[in-house]
Amino acid sequence: MFDEFQEGKQEIKGKWINSDSSKTYEIVLNKDFDIGYGDNLEWQNRELLQYESTKEHYFKTIITKEKGDFYARISGVNIYQKKTDRLIQTIELDCQLFGIDNVSVGDYNFDGIEDFSVFEASYAGPNTSSIYILRNPNSDQYLKSNFSGTSLEFDNDSKLIYEHNQCCAGRSHMNATYKVVNNEMVLVDKKCLEYDDEKEDFIETNCE
Repeated sequence: MFDEFQEGKQEIKGKWINSDSSKTYEIVLNKDFDIGYGDNLEWQNRELLQYESTKEHYFKTIITKEKGDFYARISGVNIYQKKTDRLIQTIELDCQLFGIDNVSVGDYNFDGIEDFSVFEASYAGPNTSSIYILRNPNSDQYLKSNFSGTSLEFDNDSKLIYEHNQCCAGRSHMNATYKVVNNEMVLVDKKCLEYDDEKEDFIETNCE
């Protein structure tokens, strides 16, 4: 806990107390940087530790603020080995900054090995996209996949990927199903629905 916490302080002090209050540790945190906003700010290569991690690795997004851009963006991600804190790989990206929750962990190609993704952008309505980065099963290295789509969901039981894209205030929907073959998404089924005012219901239409 941090008593009298103030966001603007350069140093904050607190205590870590375990669940049965048998152990207490003093904590001192020093501010490294602020993530500021505005057209005139400019900085590069600041790291932000991410909340999610795999069994062997943790991640820090690399944040860059270009002059003339109001918001900072993610320009890459650093991958660290947990046992040694050794930097093992850097992957270049261009993604919307989403704080400490930019990285998610999952098995995206259904090979039983943990991969990770980086939130890329949000669009109209609930639509989102992410960059899916697959673990090489024979090394510590990762590789950006060609997986792409809107609001993808990964079903490890069926080993299928589901895509859902909606627009026009919910009047138009696209639903697609993919399987994974050689680390590529292969389309299995695709349906498009449009709201019909006369029928007051959704009807299936051709997907363009």
